[in-house]
Amino acid sequence: MRVGAPKEIKDQEYRVGLVPASVRELVAHGHKVMIERGAGLGAGIVDADYEAAGAEIVAEPASIFERAELIVKVKEPLKEERKRLQRGQVLFTYLHLAPDREQTEALMASGVTAIAYETVTDAAGRLPLLIPMSEIAGRMAPQVGAHLLEKTSGGRGILLGGAPGVAPGEVLILGSGTVATNAALIASGMNANVTVVGRNPDSLRHVEERFGGRVRTAFSTREAIEALCRRADLVVGTAMARGGRAPKLVSAETVKAMPQGAVIVDVSIDQGGVAETSRPTSHSQPTFVVDGVIHYCVPNMPGAVARTSTFALNSATLPYVLALADKGLSALKADPGLCNGLNVCAGRVTYRAVAEALKLPFTPAAEALAA
Repeated sequence: MRVGAPKEIKDQEYRVGLVPASVRELVAHGHKVMIERGAGLGAGIVDADYEAAGAEIVAEPASIFERAELIVKVKEPLKEERKRLQRGQVLFTYLHLAPDREQTEALMASGVTAIAYETVTDAAGRLPLLIPMSEIAGRMAPQVGAHLLEKTSGGRGILLGGAPGVAPGEVLILGSGTVATNAALIASGMNANVTVVGRNPDSLRHVEERFGGRVRTAFSTREAIEALCRRADLVVGTAMARGGRAPKLVSAETVKAMPQGAVIVDVSIDQGGVAETSRPTSHSQPTFVVDGVIHYCVPNMPGAVARTSTFALNSATLPYVLALADKGLSALKADPGLCNGLNVCAGRVTYRAVAEALKLPFTPAAEALAA
């Protein structure tokens, strides 16, 4: 199979879909791999590394979109890229379609088979291709928030770790999954006062057992969230709905009641965000202010640590890339977990949460694949 990895064009997105080790594995399986010139530079990978692994370096992205049967990316295809997609191609990348009707309809019209990293599951029902980036985004969130809390960044002038005789900052983490536990790890390591809010008793129990008295937990109710937000210096939004829109947990009224110069880092923004006031930003312009509260809502946070993120992601995606290259669409029939990643096929939406979020007809994956 002809496998292609174009250079990412999203604002300051430096990750790349394939690393040389992944290329070498694909070549060993008899596949032809095309990498766009300079695609790996942001992650510290030069073209010579890819060539040594057996890849063909192509000068223009158009060549990859014209020739590749399987396109492996990191972020969703932007408008310029969507125009180049061809019927019959397989696209394997993060998609996050639930809040993005324009992208969904474009993928449907293109005739591609679009498989989303974020909805692939393993035998235990976990999200193996989302977990690595969730871990990284979670670990980034407190350090981003700590910087924005500095007075020179427009924040309250709070040091999260406090000082002798001065109380530490208050960090509120909404959600209790992978992003949340990694955010709690870093925030508690900074010596902040950390509270994790969630609705899954088992997840909250895991947080208690992992961190002991260093991290408090609370059951998620509107009353609890409103009260905790009003005294928080930093709110980290991590709650998600698998493949769908993130729940709106922080109302505009609650934001208005937060301390002036407080910060919201909305890691869930690629699914619409947990705050009513959140909207996507970029690494070029990462923040905006609503009612005196700084919002950081960059959908591709891990792109800022591109080398770490690229290698972590490839370690997770490689088995699935090999399966798709070796077996084609039969890989979806052989692996129900990989089939859970199928979001668009044969012009139809095949992931129920996406269809419900966008009020589009839902087609079961097996039916779409048969078509």
